[in-house]
Amino acid sequence: MSIRGRWRVVETPGYDMAVAGAYILFDEDGGEFAFDCLTGSIHGPCDGDAVQFGWQGNDEMEPANGDGWAELRDDGSLEGEICLLNGDDIPFIARRSKTSSTAC
Repeated sequence: MSIRGRWRVVETPGYDMAVAGAYILFDEDGGEFAFDCLTGSIHGPCDGDAVQFGWQGNDEMEPANGDGWAELRDDGSLEGEICLLNGDDIPFIARRSKTSSTAC
């Protein structure tokens, strides 16, 4: 099974962050994510059941970048972490979205 597609973030264990509307999207060229006030573009191909990636974006409207990882769990959920360069590491649990639409 592939991690490609849109995932709805349902939990950020041990991290005080609003998850309403939070998502991560993986596609053949990279992807994107939005966690509360943190947004980013994922660089590099994302395929298989696990991925490591770099990203660039914004944290509360300030330029930010870092890396991250994600992998499928046995229960079909996605577990991973978004890491800010010289900043926080934000763990997440996500469930596959029912639709792949990215319309706002």
